[in-house]
Amino acid sequence: MTNSTATAAEFAGLSATTLLRFATAGSVDDGKSTLVGRLLHDSKSVLADQLEAVEHASRNRGQDTPDLALLTDGLRAEREQGITIDVAYRYFATPRRRFILADTPGHVQYTRNMVTGASTAELTVILVDARNGVVEQTRRHAAIAALLRVPHVVLAVNKMDLVAYAEEVFADIAEEFTAYATELGVPEVTAIPISALAGDNVVEPSAHMDWYGGPTVLEHLETVPVSHDLAECHARLPVQYVIRPQTAELPDYRGYAGQIAAGTFRVGESVTVLPSGRTSTIAGIDLLGEPVDAAWTPQSVTVLLADDVDVSRGDLIVPTVDAPATSQDIEATVCHVADTPLVVGQRVLLKHTTRTVKAIVKEIPSRLTLDDLSQHREPGRLVTNDIGRVKVRTAEPLAVDAYADSRRTGSFLLIDPADGTTLAAGMAGESFTSTTAPAAGADAAGEDDGWDF
Repeated sequence: MTNSTATAAEFAGLSATTLLRFATAGSVDDGKSTLVGRLLHDSKSVLADQLEAVEHASRNRGQDTPDLALLTDGLRAEREQGITIDVAYRYFATPRRRFILADTPGHVQYTRNMVTGASTAELTVILVDARNGVVEQTRRHAAIAALLRVPHVVLAVNKMDLVAYAEEVFADIAEEFTAYATELGVPEVTAIPISALAGDNVVEPSAHMDWYGGPTVLEHLETVPVSHDLAECHARLPVQYVIRPQTAELPDYRGYAGQIAAGTFRVGESVTVLPSGRTSTIAGIDLLGEPVDAAWTPQSVTVLLADDVDVSRGDLIVPTVDAPATSQDIEATVCHVADTPLVVGQRVLLKHTTRTVKAIVKEIPSRLTLDDLSQHREPGRLVTNDIGRVKVRTAEPLAVDAYADSRRTGSFLLIDPADGTTLAAGMAGESFTSTTAPAAGADAAGEDDGWDF
């Protein structure tokens, strides 16, 4: 297998290759940044000046060989502490595929950043230190991957060189993790034994593990099936901006601009504007300033309607034959990411696509216990890194799809109205585990300040 960087001629043909978005995750010191650095280095995706800077920084730290983790740990605090804090995005390509990589933090304090990195990923690489096996943070990252409906999960059992490349160590860890992930509903787990520091099974096959006959990490990344089927999903266009030039050339132009979240729109199609429910027909679609007959996700377009319908930012344009129901009551699974707790009765802002509305947390029916995947009923609050079920009532009706049907229109954020802090990332509908029965209890929502819905 050739793993050299694509030439200029090969890059010209990359439009014909597939794109894979993937994220790395794992506990602290499991070697995520080293794996990413090794992946970039051995696939020859590192520029000469970048490698020279890493070599220089490594020498200054008294290291004889380049510390490949420095290729991704770019913040000063990251280099000083030897941990990843921010999500580092890297873009690289081989002749077989293009990649967008999100290197996410492993420390429990930065789990919220793992949610960010994995939210758009089609594959997640979860690292485990072969000496420590599956730990709580490993289970948390597996739960988040399942919750975010990441279709492919790779278990990279790292630091195999420190356990003498023992097959039984790898097999035990792979069996434990796969059983846990299967219980979460993860559809596919691929386990690979590696040593990111030594380069075993990252890009090139290991000479120390002849008992392993599977793919290297890069081989799997290059060949894993990627299904970009969003164009076949329920069509959704969140309106971001209303274009009204009112010039002599365009006196009556009124276009509704936004990025198509899912599906395909065609000229002549009957559409409905939500939440108002008004209907019209697509009279035209402008893409990059040129009229087209059809457009699909993730294109950014301007849609023109045949009728003068009241449409503004935050509205959702959908096919009339496939319009979702609107509701002020949303039940979802959330990952709480703020330092302050989320409590029953709390007033929040809910941001769904381009629309932000006032809302109240009506119930918190359950919180997930990661050790045994049991549900702790009616906890009353969620704290940092908790995963739980919530019921929210919004001031205005929203058209929220089930997250299982659409990751774009089935997700939302809960925001602190006081300072704009993100409180929780929400996924509407059923989660990876069975939901608990509705919690009995008094309505804790307040009735003042116009926040009683």
